[in-house]
Amino acid sequence: MSLEIKSFSGSDAAKYFDDLARLRITVFRAFPYLYEGDPEYERKYLATYARSEGSIFVLAIDDGKVIGASTGMPMGAETEEVKTPFVAAGRDPAEYFYFGESVLLPEYRGRGIGVAFFMERETQARQLSLRYCTFCAVERPDDHPRRPADYLPLNGFWNKRGYRHHPELRTTFTWQDLDETAESPKPLSFWIRDIQA
Repeated sequence: MSLEIKSFSGSDAAKYFDDLARLRITVFRAFPYLYEGDPEYERKYLATYARSEGSIFVLAIDDGKVIGASTGMPMGAETEEVKTPFVAAGRDPAEYFYFGESVLLPEYRGRGIGVAFFMERETQARQLSLRYCTFCAVERPDDHPRRPADYLPLNGFWNKRGYRHHPELRTTFTWQDLDETAESPKPLSFWIRDIQA
């Protein structure tokens, strides 16, 4: 089998940035993100992770092609949109490792790659002596016009990995949906796992 999972820290993943940008744009076009991708934004976004001490890029590579990726870094290096809900709730961002995303081409799902993405990032968080891992997910209404009839949220997968939803921790990110002519704010809420429990 030619499929392999590789982890990189910081700028070591830079040679894959064009592949990662294309992958993010491709996967995030689907519901629930509906992201109208921008390669220039993607390069800047990925460079932020590359500069962060303690960051990790986990790549799934099949026959030399990047078919999946996930990122993470200490929350202290993240944007205010990520940190502010935690600070407002009396939680110290310095205790958290933040997962940027997991993206995987549809034809490779169900093979355990998503589990590997979580495990690699959790290992990185433990090596940094952080207590919690967290990520946020976009919230879309059940009657959203682009919601596929067979759409299955990932809540069950996240719960099985030990993550619990914290709807009181909320933020907004801004991007342009496929049906929009300009960027608009989108609501997201956080999931957390205590990896020392």
